[in-house]
Amino acid sequence: MIGKKVNDAINAQIKNELESYYIYLSMSAYFHSKSLDGMGHWMRVQAHEELTHAMKFFNHLIDRGGKVVLKDLKQLKTTWKSPLDAFQDAYKHEQFISGTINDLTTIVRQEKEYATEPLLAWFADEQVEEEANAGKIAEQLEMVGSDKSGLLMLDRELAARAYPPGSPLNPVVPAGNA
Repeated sequence: MIGKKVNDAINAQIKNELESYYIYLSMSAYFHSKSLDGMGHWMRVQAHEELTHAMKFFNHLIDRGGKVVLKDLKQLKTTWKSPLDAFQDAYKHEQFISGTINDLTTIVRQEKEYATEPLLAWFADEQVEEEANAGKIAEQLEMVGSDKSGLLMLDRELAARAYPPGSPLNPVVPAGNA
């Protein structure tokens, strides 16, 4: 059975992951509204990943005999000044999530909840990738500057990111296959 302090901290992390899902879906809508469908696609795939992360914590609590308590989500942001601004926010957000994973790891170790450590090690590794990806795209957008052809090339490149099979966020998955 998982202890109350760890249970509460994991519920807080579920909220963080669901807010990540929400902000990336909001960024997707922003990019689509600017006819940057490749970036919109990239953010939809990112949103899918964040929802998957929330469910990993959700399932872990259930498996450990804990209690899932879903918290209210905040509307974080709905508009950005530019694609660069959005990806800089994504990078900052991933740094924030890395910090919350580190804080959760500290609590788990203090409470001697050793069965949760492998899950958190996976998330620590995942956050290295998440920060690197968002940071790299922000750097590329800085290099592109006001060059519209460079922006469109990057948009096309980001459109190649693959959804996991059957993702409900993939607009081309036929109804009933998600």
